[in-house]
Amino acid sequence: MSWVGTIVRFIVATLVLMFMGYVVPGFSHLGFWSAMLAALVIALAGYLIEVMFGKSASPYGRGLVGFIVSAIVIYFAQFVVPGMHVSILAAFIAAFIIGLVDLFIPTAVR
Repeated sequence: MSWVGTIVRFIVATLVLMFMGYVVPGFSHLGFWSAMLAALVIALAGYLIEVMFGKSASPYGRGLVGFIVSAIVIYFAQFVVPGMHVSILAAFIAAFIIGLVDLFIPTAVR
């Protein structure tokens, strides 16, 4: 993935995390800077998981494993990001919504 794709994915993740507080019950409302920090924490955790376990176990991996890992990463991000509170069900809903958005937002520059 190119740097432009990474930046686009990061900005989209920030906006989606801000939106989650309004539509997902159990997901706290995040301001812009908290959402940016949460997106950074989620991206770093995803990168570390990808390095340790491979692409198929990363939050950006395809399939059920990637979806579950994404929900777990979102849930545990609340312990690092001040003001972020997420129930486990909200983490799964957020992982699903982020996965849908990621499916439709192209991050590859050709």
